[in-house]
Amino acid sequence: MSITYKSAGVNIDAGNDLVKRLKKKLPKIGGFGGLFPINGTRYNLVSSTDGVGTKLKLAFLLNKHDTVGIDLVAMNVNDLICVGAKPLFFLDYFACGKLNVGQAEQVIKGIAKGCELSGSSLIGGETAEMPGFYKDGEYDLAGFSVGIIEKGKQINGKKIKSGDVVIGLPSSGPHSNGYSLIRKVFSDAELKRYSKQLLAPTKIYVKEVLAALSKFNSNKQNIVGIAHITGGSFYDKIERILPESIRVVIERNSWKVPEIFKLVQEKGKVPQDDIYRTLNMGIGMVLIVRPEIALQVKKFFKGAKAIGYTKKGNRGVEII
Repeated sequence: MSITYKSAGVNIDAGNDLVKRLKKKLPKIGGFGGLFPINGTRYNLVSSTDGVGTKLKLAFLLNKHDTVGIDLVAMNVNDLICVGAKPLFFLDYFACGKLNVGQAEQVIKGIAKGCELSGSSLIGGETAEMPGFYKDGEYDLAGFSVGIIEKGKQINGKKIKSGDVVIGLPSSGPHSNGYSLIRKVFSDAELKRYSKQLLAPTKIYVKEVLAALSKFNSNKQNIVGIAHITGGSFYDKIERILPESIRVVIERNSWKVPEIFKLVQEKGKVPQDDIYRTLNMGIGMVLIVRPEIALQVKKFFKGAKAIGYTKKGNRGVEII
């Protein structure tokens, strides 16, 4: 019997349906970051919010809490750079049933480390004790990040056209998505066995992507689209930035999929479409670039691969 993300308890379609409904009244939502113009200046603020998801269950199982804070920051700041914004500051929300000071300290040290890696400042947060709401030893995390970008310089995908090249940046592991599926597939013993790969913190791409934008987009926009490969993975996250008449083709044999993803797919008998809509399969960030600079961009990032291309067609993503 095959396992899917939906059978593991997560319905991506329901989440997408909610966003569609909300956009009828709030048409500006739904991007990787929300833009807010600072009146009288040439700048926009850009904001994002996210959590770590059920990867926390693995932290509880292993009693290892020093890296999930990095995940929390990464999930937010990696979204900000999809519009080209430089992260400025970060706030966290830590909720638990009974506060374990040592455990919380480890989490917040990770958050501080993530802020250091992304060049942003941790300026505050909230710690909430809610007895009876969480199991002993468990907690939940949310984060809020704000960045800045010059008006007119944001990356929004509107300039993507047929013939552009899709560059994939390597992930450090599953990052912070798909853990409901992973936990459904693996036993606790297997989760412990593969803990090094599964608990590896989400890679923070901020500094290298901002450096690439400074190098390749200084005179004109050559990097025309950026997608953070998280929930919905290749299908939903790349489609989010595409113009109506553009289709992306991902060539799945163009990079080596790390073994941990193969283990999940094989043990869970997860269908191909579902696995590429749930896990990042070794690609944590995607850049869509003009073909004339594609080779330079690929060389700029360590381990980057050309993984696909754009063509005319119905807006969407296909994996071949």
